[in-house]
Amino acid sequence: MDREMILMRALVVFESMFGNTQAVAEAIADGLATRMDVDLVEVGSAPAAVPDDVDLLVVGAPTHAFGMSRPGTRRSAAQQAPGGLVSKGEGLREWLAALGGHAPDVAAAAFDTRVKNPWIPGSARHGAERRLRRQGFAILTGSQSFYVSGTPGPLLEGETERARYWGTALATARQAGTHRIA
Repeated sequence: MDREMILMRALVVFESMFGNTQAVAEAIADGLATRMDVDLVEVGSAPAAVPDDVDLLVVGAPTHAFGMSRPGTRRSAAQQAPGGLVSKGEGLREWLAALGGHAPDVAAAAFDTRVKNPWIPGSARHGAERRLRRQGFAILTGSQSFYVSGTPGPLLEGETERARYWGTALATARQAGTHRIA
């Protein structure tokens, strides 16, 4: 894509324990990059405030104990990850709580990774979306869950392709100024 044609910028911030949420975030960033500039950042390196040139903030985290991770659930994940965690410090919950200002027209969307089991309620994306809404972000509807086969993963077949498609749909919706995607 011609550099001069890219007018919008997205920031994707992710928290990942075993690498599954990171893989989804990378695929979403690939989809977004078909229509806008994208910065992909692990939550520990994320800025304290959304930069002024960002038009779309996309956040994602793994679902832990029916919601976003907490210090205790991250310690539990660390015990299950002999190679260490991708996100070693504070999680998305803490980052969102400390997040500074943003331009008034920044849109946002949330995603999570979770075990595909209809009997397990809750998701990290719902909590993240609620926090984003409270901070005044215009929410692009259609937040998504991406599925893993078990706590450490791997992602189910087709999930990275679905994430890439969702990223493209988010970019298209943001550029069109709509807040609803199919």
